[in-house]
Amino acid sequence: MKSHLSLLDPLRFAAALGVAIFHQMFWSWAWVSIGVPGFERYVAADVLYPSAAPFTWFGWVGVEIFFVISGFVIANSASQSSPGAFLLGRALRLYPAVWVCATATLLVLLLFGSGPASEIILPYIHAMLMVPKGVTGQWLDEVYWTLAAETAFYGLVFCAMLTRKITLRHLAFGLTIYSAIFNVVALLVASCTTPSDLPYLVILMFRVPCAAFLLSHGCFFALGIWLFISANRQLTALEQVAVAVTCLSGSAEIYFFASFFLTSIPSIADQSALVPIMVWAAAVLLIALAAKRNRHSAGAASPEAPTYLRTLGLITYPLYLTHNVIGAAIIRALVVSGLDATSAVWVALGCLVLICWLICAKIEPAVRSVLIHTLAHFGQLPKRQPASRRSALARGLRLPLPIPVKAKVAVALSVCAARKT
Repeated sequence: MKSHLSLLDPLRFAAALGVAIFHQMFWSWAWVSIGVPGFERYVAADVLYPSAAPFTWFGWVGVEIFFVISGFVIANSASQSSPGAFLLGRALRLYPAVWVCATATLLVLLLFGSGPASEIILPYIHAMLMVPKGVTGQWLDEVYWTLAAETAFYGLVFCAMLTRKITLRHLAFGLTIYSAIFNVVALLVASCTTPSDLPYLVILMFRVPCAAFLLSHGCFFALGIWLFISANRQLTALEQVAVAVTCLSGSAEIYFFASFFLTSIPSIADQSALVPIMVWAAAVLLIALAAKRNRHSAGAASPEAPTYLRTLGLITYPLYLTHNVIGAAIIRALVVSGLDATSAVWVALGCLVLICWLICAKIEPAVRSVLIHTLAHFGQLPKRQPASRRSALARGLRLPLPIPVKAKVAVALSVCAARKT
């Protein structure tokens, strides 16, 4: 079972870059049409990029690509880890970067922002603990809402591991059905109401404020699990139907949110809601092709991915956490110093990539090391053992092979013969 597809790292980086460009070149000025700004407004420059809107408005779909990749990666981790090791691994992956990036964001807001400091403290505590803000609270940085969905998915996987009965297949089927029902309802509501109607707003609430319920986004995580399974064995006919359902469900979610944008923001009213669907579908197709190639090359030694690709993957997480508030502050500083607005965006993104490389290469490992030593001092860390030597409770989510039809028939015939004798 291959632990990593080299394609995922550059794809994840491209998705993060798309989200960053969306926030800096579109959302930074277009939010006034919807009226839901974050703390980045305290440090942002007063610049507009309306001519770039046709190319930047759909960058948010990078989040949906993230969720598919996360489903793939977490399925791989859960299939090879004990529950304790899985939980520890996720904590060691998420918390160090969040602590570093949230603290950096807090300092930028305190030093260069125009808002009151008291307004930022509670969101900072929530960010450090990775606790959802609730429906009425505020995120330290608006992009942190995705962490609520991610941690909810991790918690679901962890609980499934504890049951000793639920497999990856069961989990994927459950998320597929659960999310598909909601997204079908969302599509029906969108076709019958307007963004100002209560049913529409209730459906929209589950995308960001209540993302931890996984109603809107569960299909993306489920699709990632199915793609991971397909990378290791051929999917059954029923599983292929489930993949089709997740793709349709994901397209419905993207279409709903894209339609909301196009209806609410006049500057992009002439754009098509199909554009973000096509971008997302292209990313999914690339992952599916890589998974198929991995399955066909099973047993053959595959070359190690270049180090720079893995580095791109590691940069993605801190880049996602810092591009909005800190990126906006860098852009304002560059614009004030005389640089034109468009060049300021690209220079700021280049600076952020370098800063995030420093975070993932130097600072984050140091914080993780301190955290590991602290945990080891106060408690015993899970021991790594081969899966065959672990107790049933300590094994990962199983990836059972489907039973061929011929084998089922043979078993049925043997049972009938035994009954006759």
